[in-house]
This record gives sequence, structure tokens and C-alpha cells, in this order.
Amino acid sequence: MPPSTQSLFVPLIAFDRASGRFHRQVYDGYRAAILEGRLRAGQRVPSTRAAARELGISRLPVLNAFEQLRHEGYLECRAGSGTYVAATMLDRASGARRNPRSGTRSPTPPSPLPKAWRDAGASVPQADLGAFRVSQPALEHFPHKTWARLVSRHARRMPIELMAYGKPAGHIPLRHAIADYLRTARAVACDASQILIVSGSQMALQLCARVLLKAGDSFGFEEPGYPGARNALGATGAVLRTVAVDGDGLVVQSMDRDAQAACVTYVTPSHQYPLGVSMNVTRRLQLLDWARRHRSWIIEDDYDSEYRYASRPLPALHGMDDAARVIYVGTFSKVLFPALRVGYLVAPPSLVDSFVAHRDALDLFSPTLYQLALADFLCDGHFGRHVRRMRAIYQGRRDALVEAIRHRLDGILTIVNSDAGMHLTAWLPAGIDDREVVRRAAMRGINATALSSCFAGKPGRPGLVLGFGSIREEAVVPAVESLARAIEDAGGDVFGG
Repeated sequence: MPPSTQSLFVPLIAFDRASGRFHRQVYDGYRAAILEGRLRAGQRVPSTRAAARELGISRLPVLNAFEQLRHEGYLECRAGSGTYVAATMLDRASGARRNPRSGTRSPTPPSPLPKAWRDAGASVPQADLGAFRVSQPALEHFPHKTWARLVSRHARRMPIELMAYGKPAGHIPLRHAIADYLRTARAVACDASQILIVSGSQMALQLCARVLLKAGDSFGFEEPGYPGARNALGATGAVLRTVAVDGDGLVVQSMDRDAQAACVTYVTPSHQYPLGVSMNVTRRLQLLDWARRHRSWIIEDDYDSEYRYASRPLPALHGMDDAARVIYVGTFSKVLFPALRVGYLVAPPSLVDSFVAHRDALDLFSPTLYQLALADFLCDGHFGRHVRRMRAIYQGRRDALVEAIRHRLDGILTIVNSDAGMHLTAWLPAGIDDREVVRRAAMRGINATALSSCFAGKPGRPGLVLGFGSIREEAVVPAVESLARAIEDAGGDVFGG
């Protein structure tokens, strides 16, 4: 059995602090996660102290819930190691998983690998690390020594067979570790055999385009949306159909008005890029129903779901998908560091062979050395600890940016949403050219993104997308001051100039 991901992530469970009965909620949540296969036999679970801290409650109800789960055989303690899902749960959980919407059971994706799998230093320019660059993580807080130790260990002892050509889908232990993480932390219903390791989410999107689209097909896309995804899907010659986004996410109702249904719809439901809103449950169910009725595919780009500040992370759309119409895309670029160039996708069982074949044709396989180190980074618990630490750091930087905007740019920048992720978007007053603001800001060393650049059609209200991942708290106020001056230069009349 492959090593379990000791990520120490609390599984996504239905938990409401306002309703009380914490012991019962924790018990029911963990029991359901085990029976549904999101927590698997032999998988380590967080300590009671970590679980209580994550849920924002005292430790006693968690202790009582874990004790009851141990008494009933769902959990087991291992001396000096921690608490794990009981090995006896293997037979109970491996054959079926519970459908969370209907209460019925449906087959899990098969564990055996498909036949296609079996056969088959320059320094970064300073401008790239400037204030407000979108998607840039806090690289100074990455655990460099731990990572160097893991990479060095595998580089020194790399077996000959791992120095040869690798599998197109990626290193098997890493795929198992990612599947464990996704089931636990994101409620993604997947098996390791559905995971493909790719060189970042951009390659995952290119693979989706190759597998799902051809010239003349159409694809639905959020408006505004992520230009990189739009370009990847459109490179096939497929026809773009924009779908509006409002405060509840993608406006699914408008999609039924099209005479011809799109073959693929791209969404960022947990944290819409660039507006930052989250797709509500009603819209999610509508989108899944739409895909089922039209036999269309959904690409779910879950690019920074680890960081949520207003509530616990939202479960992935993929976990609600009973018809296997969702392709889930994720990346380690924002959680760890972009130069790692490791991302992944979760393919529906019916498309796995096709995705693997196209992955093989694209560039054979991803570098094995980093895959080996990353598998250990996940399985040894470093990943979970890093994410928790970074969530607190990014929240501090987010708070500093929100406060600085309200203090210096009140009435000039109106924040749309700042509940999650590593960026926020803010509206500019009508009549100001956001691209001109960005140009003038760049002259002052500020790397903002113009909201208008995220529209495929006619831009709506002007605005700025401001990343806060890479800017230290003490640098926020001076950076906002420089941004304010850039806005003043681009539209001085707003300031009465």
C-alpha cells in the first residue's frame, strides 16, 4: 500500500459553530468522511488539538468524538505515531462510496491502473517580485531547508529505474498522495488512477483543450475570467462563449438560452478569478445539471482554494458531481513556489486513457526528481504545516492591504471581495482607464493587473487586481501610496486635481 498523506488536514465536514453539539458534528463528519472514502484505511488524521484549532472550538468535544470513533472501530491509535483510520475499514470503504446528494451508493473509480498506464539559474528580475503581482507567493517563507533535504536525499539515492523515462501520468506515490489530500481537504471524489501529474495548471488546461475540444466546437467561459485559460482552450480553434459572473458566481441560467450547448465550460467556483466571489450551492447544482443534460464537460480550476479567511475552505465542485462530468485542475505553484512547475488534474474514469495518451504526446512525463521530493513533502506532513502557516501570513497581508486601501483610497478603490486567495479586486471610478493606471504604477515599481484585461468582450467597470501574497505587511502602506499616486496621474480629476 502506498504511504498515506500525513497532511494533518481536517477533512471537509459539515460544521456549524452556531448550532452547538460540537461532539456530534465532529463525530458525524469524520464518520461520513471514512464511509464515503474521503478518509481511507491507514490514512493519518489530525491530532485532536489541530482539529479543534482548525474548527475553532475547544479540544474536549473533539477528544470525545475521536474516542467514540475509536471505540466503534473507525479510528485506531498507533503508539508514538498518531491516530489513523482503522485498517479494518479497507473492506468497508473500498467497494463503494456514499452519494452525498441521494444517499445511495455508487462505485468508486477502480484502483488498478488503466492499460495505457501500465504499458505505457538566472535570478528573477526584481520587477517580477514587486508589490501586488498576482499569484506570487511569499517565497521567503517557503521551508527551503526541508525541501533541499528531500531533494538532496533522492538525488543521492535515486534508483536506476527512476532515472529512466517515467510514466506519462506521473510518479505513482505522488499520485496517491495527491488523491489522499484532495479527498480529505477538498472533498474531491477521486482515486489515484485518475490523477495526472503535469507541468503546472497551464499544461493541464492545454491537455483539457486537446482532449475535449476541436475546431468549431464551443466552450463556455467566465466573463471576466482568467486570460491564460481562455487562450489555452481557444488555441484549438474552438469558439468562445462568454458567460456572465455576478455575486453568486457563474450565471448558469443564461447558458440555456444558447441555441447550441457548449462542449466545455470553464469555471473557478471556489474563488472566481478575478472577482473573488464563490459560486453558491444553487448555481453549482444548476451547472452540474446543465452538464449532465447536455453531456458537456466542466473544467474546475481550483487554483488557490487552500487560503480562505472568512470561513473554512469550500468543498470542490467535483465532490458534488454524480455524473462524472467534471475535470478538476490544481497546482502547487501558488502553494509552494512557481518554479517547481508541478500541477495535476483529475480526469473522469471514462477519459483517463485519452488524457494519458495526450500527456505522453505532449512531453512524455514530468521530471521525476521533484515528484519524488514532493511525494515526501506531502506524506511527511510538511505540506499541511506549510499551508497552515501561510494562511495566517496571507491573512495578515490581506488585512493590511484592506486597511491601507480604506485609509488612503476610500471612495477611489472599492473592494469587490477579499474573503479568500492571494489577491483582491477593487473597482475604480468610472472614466478612469485601468490599463493606464497599471502602466503608470509599473513606472513606480508596482505590478497591478488591469481588470479590463480579464474581459474577452467589452470591459465592464474599470478596476485593479492586486496580489498580496508576496508583499510584506510593513511594505503595504508605501505600496498603496505609490498606487494612489499612479491613479492620480491617470485620472487627476478624481482627486480634484
